[in-house]
Amino acid sequence: MSAGSRILVCDDEPQILRALKVILREAGYEVAEAATMESALDQAAVRPPDAAIVDLVLPDGDGVELCRRLREWSAMPIIVLSAVDEEDMKVGALQSGADDYVTKPFSPRELVARLQAALRRTGAVPDEPLIEAGGLTIDLAARVVRRGGTDVHLTPIEFDLLRQLARNRGRLLTHRSLLVEVWGPGYADDTAVLRTHIANLRRKIEAGDGPPRIIRTDPGVGYRFAG
Repeated sequence: MSAGSRILVCDDEPQILRALKVILREAGYEVAEAATMESALDQAAVRPPDAAIVDLVLPDGDGVELCRRLREWSAMPIIVLSAVDEEDMKVGALQSGADDYVTKPFSPRELVARLQAALRRTGAVPDEPLIEAGGLTIDLAARVVRRGGTDVHLTPIEFDLLRQLARNRGRLLTHRSLLVEVWGPGYADDTAVLRTHIANLRRKIEAGDGPPRIIRTDPGVGYRFAG
């Protein structure tokens, strides 16, 4: 599901709404506009959209609360778009159900790419047996990873971490969510453990000594699989 999908856009700045409408329509999407949280909720209830892009600060609430209320009944992708570039706000939005967080000013191409990735995930088979990305082949059933036909030897924890990232391709996953999913609730705050394993995983799956291409870092917040 991508082009042709209906996207709910909620922002109280008229110029941002106009810009988003142009950007999304040029990308082939249908756009539903809302300037308040209540209007967005009403529109979503009457005609459920395929995804939503919401501002963090709204005249009758905020994007975090809107995410929370949409998540009460919908699994659609939600991208928070905001000028607030603070770690606590990002984490709060993600923990309330947002799939991604994009800060203003934003790149139209990046925003559309993030939206496309989020929509692809909603149509993916949850237990996809093979994931191919960034030159890697990840066989989930066999727990085998290959790069260019050559096996990559990962520890069980490294494989579980890579699987969690790859199955949420393009989505920003917080440190806490990765730690809980891979290590368990007792490790929820142990970011040093996560950083160590991410570094080891990158060393094994990334090609060359350049900047990370497959596992990207959002400083202070988490990681995303961008292969």
